[in-house]
Order: sequence, then structure tokens, then C-alpha cells
Amino acid sequence: MSETDTPAAARPPVPTHAELFFAFFKITLSGFGGTLPWTRRMFVEEKRWLTAQEFNDVYALCQFLPGPNIVNLTSVFGSRMRGPTGALAAWSGFLLVPFCVMLAAAILYERYGDVEAVRRVLTGIAPAAAGLIIATVAKMAAPMFKSLGPAPFVIVATAIAIGLMRWPLLWVMLVMVPVSIGLAWWVRR
Repeated sequence: MSETDTPAAARPPVPTHAELFFAFFKITLSGFGGTLPWTRRMFVEEKRWLTAQEFNDVYALCQFLPGPNIVNLTSVFGSRMRGPTGALAAWSGFLLVPFCVMLAAAILYERYGDVEAVRRVLTGIAPAAAGLIIATVAKMAAPMFKSLGPAPFVIVATAIAIGLMRWPLLWVMLVMVPVSIGLAWWVRR
């Protein structure tokens, strides 16, 4: 059975507040350079709290909320599992370590940011972060391409409009969001 076919009955019970806190705490410790790949892996592949499609749906919602997508995902997922207190538990687990690390990094960067070795290390980290993002995009896109519905065409059209044609993101989104919603509604009716 693939990760996209996991029936709801086969999933583990709803996580406790402590499980939410420590799951996001673990994600944030693992996810330097980007936590989305680690979040998806834990929720879909390891813990099976969400199917691949459910993860994509929740993440798509979080893309339209103001603020960082992954922080929105933390709040939405925690709230979905345990209500407002679950959102707070997940959010706390997710943001505690990065806040402390970034505070320390800012102090160190202010002092040592001009050192050539530090610049080379930061330059070397960038390709690894890009690779994580590309791998996650591929995993998130796989369920959309299996159905061969309108999703792949919307993805390609959006990528061409923004990436190749260099049309403004706002205008492309104003057109593609209603088109995407309409096509999804038409296919599912």
C-alpha cells in the first residue's frame, strides 16, 4: 500500500499535546534550511497522521494564509488535531529552538560575519537547502500527477506564466486560483 492509499482506519490515534509538541520539536531540530521536507516525511510517511493528499490540501490552505507557510501549517495541523491548545503546543514545539538558535546566530554573525570562512560555509549550505526543496516538491506533486486531472496542467501553466513569461505573481494568482478551484470542482462533481 502506498502512502497515498492509507485508509483513515489504518492511521494511529490523534496525537496528544505532548506528541504534537515533541513532533514539531523534532522537526525543527532536523530541519535546518527548511522544515517542510521533514514535516511531510514525519506526518505522511512515518506517523501516518495525514495521507499525501491531505498534507497537500492542508499545505495549499496554508499558502493562502498570511505569514510563513510552515508556521501556518503548524498552527492548522495542531488545531485540527487538538483545537486551539493543540495549535499552541505544536507552535511552541516548532518555534522554541529556532528562536534560540537564530538569536545566537545573529549575535555570532554580527561579530564574525565578515570572516571569509563563514561566507564559504553559508554559500555551501545553499545547494543542500535547494535540494531539499526540490525533493519535497517532487513528493508533493506525485499524487497530483497520478490522477492526470487538471492539476498538472495548472502547475505547468503557472510555472510558465511566472518562470518563463515573467508575468507578475499577483496577476497570475488572481487568474489561476479561480481557474484551479473551478477545475477541481468540475472534476469532483
